[in-house]
Amino acid sequence: MKLRYLGGYTAAFIAVAFGWFIFSWPWLSGDVTIPYDAKAHFQPQLQFLANALHTGQSPFWAPNVFGGSPQIADPQSLIFSPAFLLAYFDAAPSFRQLDFYCFLLLGLSAVSVLMLFRDRGWHPAAAAVAALGAAFGGSAIWRIQHIAQIEAFAFFLLCLWLLARALDRKSILYGTLAGVAAAGMVIQPGQIALIGAYVLLGYAIHHWATAPRFWQSVRQSILPLAGGTIAATLIAAGPILLALLFVEHSNRPEIPFDEAARGALHPASLLTTLIPDLFGVKTEEPYWGPASIEWPADWLAMTENMGQLYIGALPVLLLLGVGFLKGRIFAREIRFFTLAILGLQLYALGRYTGVFTLLYYYLPGVDMFRRPADATYALCAMTAILGGYMLHRVLTGADEFTREQTKWLAFGIAGLCLTGLGVAAFHEHFRDALEPVAMALAVFAVGWGTLVFARRHAAGQGALAVLALAGFMTADLVINNGPNRSTALPPSTYDELRVDSKNETLALLKERLSQPPGSARRDRVELVGLGFEWPNTSLVHGFDHSLGYNPLRIAEFVEAMGDVETTAETYQRDFTPLFPSYRSTLADMMGIRYIAIDEPIEHLDKQLKPGDVQLVAHTKDAYVYENPRALPRVLFAFDWQPANFTQLKKDGRWPVFDPRRTVLFHAERPQMVILPPKPVSMPEARTALRTYQNTIVEVEVETPAAGFVVLNDNWHPWWFGTVDGKPADIYRANVLFRAIQVPAGKHLVRFEFKPVEGAIREVRARLEGKSLEPGLPQRTPRIRPEASLPVAPRPAG
Repeated sequence: MKLRYLGGYTAAFIAVAFGWFIFSWPWLSGDVTIPYDAKAHFQPQLQFLANALHTGQSPFWAPNVFGGSPQIADPQSLIFSPAFLLAYFDAAPSFRQLDFYCFLLLGLSAVSVLMLFRDRGWHPAAAAVAALGAAFGGSAIWRIQHIAQIEAFAFFLLCLWLLARALDRKSILYGTLAGVAAAGMVIQPGQIALIGAYVLLGYAIHHWATAPRFWQSVRQSILPLAGGTIAATLIAAGPILLALLFVEHSNRPEIPFDEAARGALHPASLLTTLIPDLFGVKTEEPYWGPASIEWPADWLAMTENMGQLYIGALPVLLLLGVGFLKGRIFAREIRFFTLAILGLQLYALGRYTGVFTLLYYYLPGVDMFRRPADATYALCAMTAILGGYMLHRVLTGADEFTREQTKWLAFGIAGLCLTGLGVAAFHEHFRDALEPVAMALAVFAVGWGTLVFARRHAAGQGALAVLALAGFMTADLVINNGPNRSTALPPSTYDELRVDSKNETLALLKERLSQPPGSARRDRVELVGLGFEWPNTSLVHGFDHSLGYNPLRIAEFVEAMGDVETTAETYQRDFTPLFPSYRSTLADMMGIRYIAIDEPIEHLDKQLKPGDVQLVAHTKDAYVYENPRALPRVLFAFDWQPANFTQLKKDGRWPVFDPRRTVLFHAERPQMVILPPKPVSMPEARTALRTYQNTIVEVEVETPAAGFVVLNDNWHPWWFGTVDGKPADIYRANVLFRAIQVPAGKHLVRFEFKPVEGAIREVRARLEGKSLEPGLPQRTPRIRPEASLPVAPRPAG
């Protein structure tokens, strides 16, 4: 860094900090909160984590959603996130705390860009503009509700700066720190992390390729890169392995091309780089842009905020005026960012170019994710950096605008705005677009005036230029990217997600779900159509919802219960052959005792007959029905019989059996076994839930004959069983559930979730080509009650 910029960078850090505070204040004050996924998904994840930590439980398995889910392997669980600290220090993290954390991440992004510019000796005012544009522009702010993506984005920019410093200084220390930042980026695997990893790899290759001596540059980078690789591997390898193993068992082991391509960025969205509110995302009027009701595109799955790319008028102004008109986008010191923007743009446009098709089929990892538009996080940041560099050239006198160039720049901006008006006119929204276009032209005009002023005061330390340009950028971004319906809603919208919520529906359900100690019951509830904020309330309030809200779910559960990512709207609850109705065998075995739905249940479930379910309450949120046939969480089966679970999930044709007496185990070619009735004089087995925690379930059983303790929670290979402390196999029972064989007598049966041991066992089984599920148990013969009761075979280890 040039010494003359020392004071200027002090001003830049202060200006960016002030801009961060001004922009963030509506959220930090509590007047608004980050909505949608930040509350409906991540706030419950955080609260579940806090509940576990402050009650002495493990957060590695969540029994409260989807019949149970391996939380430790869920990339969005926040277990391996710095947000863990919010849960560690507070038993009830507030909305404001999580929002503050999100904006801290954006602040980290801004600081990373400042440091990148500082290391290169670029003008501090340019650094401030680029930092604010990267942090509060485009997807970083418009899609801030996706907290895991914001984390990956922030660590990506941090890693980019540290990697650049490590390669420039040939530093093992900074290489190791870059590895730590890279671990933070990839430890919760997602598409932002994947794209970031490829961009970082590209940076290293570009560093070698542009060095005067290629092989010398490669040799000098070996130790820094080795330090980073070791650090990243030590931190992130375990969590990534767990996530990958979960994905293999999930509903999304890969994303079909057509589905992935539907999440592309529509080319028309590029106009929002200049005209931020062209499609009405900030006004009270309905959004009319790509994939809207008025602009239908069956091949496209976009939300209105996905196409918002505005990073501020100044970076765009300089990119057009210096980068394109003067041809500086391929200047040696910035060429990498230009190439990265080109690649990211092609990726984001998805099916609109042929490039994404090649990437999907040939670039590792791409086929695991939907929404190529996720590339806009990095795209907008790279564009802000490129625009900032162009500003540096202007402020340092390396480039100046002639009268002719200024005229062509004005024509170019006017032409792009006319294009926006033409698109609006074509879709009959010309009048709606007039104000956003006029506003954009006014902002560009003020930005130009600010640039002229800053150019005159850019000499020396440039502090005055910093304050002028950073001040304009802050005002510009607050006006155009500030609180709106996509990023800020009243906190009261999500009252149901507060630990101390007074919601009457929640109070009713929690009261009815409570059971006395030692009961075999732990009833479930199903929440349907109550709104986007409802499906994961069970994670907050500690009851068990048969469904939930999460894109990643256990595959067998999805096949049996339905491919239901969320039940915010009633129509999203689809039935399956195995779960055709709330009056079904699987509904009873799941223990779905209560159904809370926003309309009379017969509107959804056409198969219900009068009396199948009973209306117990009608609150302002829901009709609450009771299923009187819901079975206890723990059952004891004296007998078992084989059944083809694969076929069962396809046709829903259960064999004739009573789950209170008989348990089914999977067999490809089952032979139906007709069992004699149980002798009348034989007493029932007694079961009691002695312990039910997230990762430990203990069942006391007393039985006159050998049989099976059946726990109606999801079977998963990372659960381990014991009977009186001795290892016992856990069988997949009744398609979805768990069963452990026990001998006659009184026993303590323990189910324990051990993800590390389970993952090791799973990897070993795959390498050896073995099944993760134990084989069929030995048949326990029926006996006369007066005979001596046989002891079941000792369970295998």
